[in-house]
Amino acid sequence: MGRPVNKEELREAANVNFNRLLEMIENRTEEEKNTPYDFSQDEKKKEAHWRRDKNLRDVLVHLYEWHMLLLDWIKNREDGENRPFLMEGYNWKTYGEMNIVFQKRGLLLTEEQALDKLKESHARVMAALETFSQEELFTKNVYPWAKGSAIGAYFISNTSSHYDWAMKKMKAHKKNVKN
Repeated sequence: MGRPVNKEELREAANVNFNRLLEMIENRTEEEKNTPYDFSQDEKKKEAHWRRDKNLRDVLVHLYEWHMLLLDWIKNREDGENRPFLMEGYNWKTYGEMNIVFQKRGLLLTEEQALDKLKESHARVMAALETFSQEELFTKNVYPWAKGSAIGAYFISNTSSHYDWAMKKMKAHKKNVKN
């Protein structure tokens, strides 16, 4: 499935990838569930997230927190504010540090609690998606607070693309457990 270019494709890609993610979670072996994530032996996995996430809960919390960023950001449309997408104190050069804050927020959650939060936030994001027109989602500069971007790109990044990222991480973990 290619990158969505309209609202219908965005909706479909988000839901298809979310359901695939849920299916992968459901079909894990006990060994996959009980083995910590460790990608340190793979020289190709240099990005910080490969070291950051120690288990599926960390991944689920990450997805949930990014949903919350999106939901908070699109409130700009309702209240006329100009709040940035990222949490206060972070920018696109330092968002990795923000992701560590997210991981720490989830440390007291069980995997099941994190999954429940993600399911709820996915539903909220999809409901929010429905409040935007095709034009609002895929036309740049519709809203000044989007700073020249199309809002649809943020929905894609925080749904279908992010779910794909999570599934790739789960597949890499599965491969590590088998070896």
